[in-house]
Amino acid sequence: MLSHEQIWTAIDRLAERHGYSPSGLARRSGLDATSFNRSKRIGADGRKRWPSTESVSKVLAATGASLDEFLRLIEAREGPVRSTVPLIGMTQAGVGRLFTEEGMPTGGAGWEEVDFPDLGEERAFALEVQGDSMMPLFRDGDVLIVSPSASVRKGDRVVVRTHTGEVLAKELRRRTARTVELVSLNPDHEDRVLNVGEIAWIARVMWIRQ
Repeated sequence: MLSHEQIWTAIDRLAERHGYSPSGLARRSGLDATSFNRSKRIGADGRKRWPSTESVSKVLAATGASLDEFLRLIEAREGPVRSTVPLIGMTQAGVGRLFTEEGMPTGGAGWEEVDFPDLGEERAFALEVQGDSMMPLFRDGDVLIVSPSASVRKGDRVVVRTHTGEVLAKELRRRTARTVELVSLNPDHEDRVLNVGEIAWIARVMWIRQ
């Protein structure tokens, strides 16, 4: 498991590599300028504050760095540090017994593992894209790191599993108390409107590994 210090050190190194201060990198990434301040890394109660997976994702997008590059920044002085998350094919994800009611992977038979840094997303797991239904954004063989515990907002890419076992990867257009409206990533596939009662779980796409 990656430590609190290792994650923050990697962010500091990434900022330095691209000529930013920590606050400058936060602004460049569309975050509050104080998000990465050293004074905010430990709370007033002494508890460690971790950068969110979403924040790290925005940092990588802003700098053009890959997840592997980020891992190498951690490993530069610390030695090899990697973690893994459960991995399964998108088609297999429709099998109910592979998940809990909360969308947590059960592990065991049917699951493999893929390298991914431990960034505090304890419920994260990986889905391998199969077929072309999510083109052009996600291609066959891409691996999506998703989290069923992350908050979901309009415009987020999400994976939705229905109680009947259907698995959809789309963009969230609108969410109400009764329905969830989903926009297809592939223009050849229809948009969907699901009743909340049809949905077993929704997981936000946090990363994509191509």
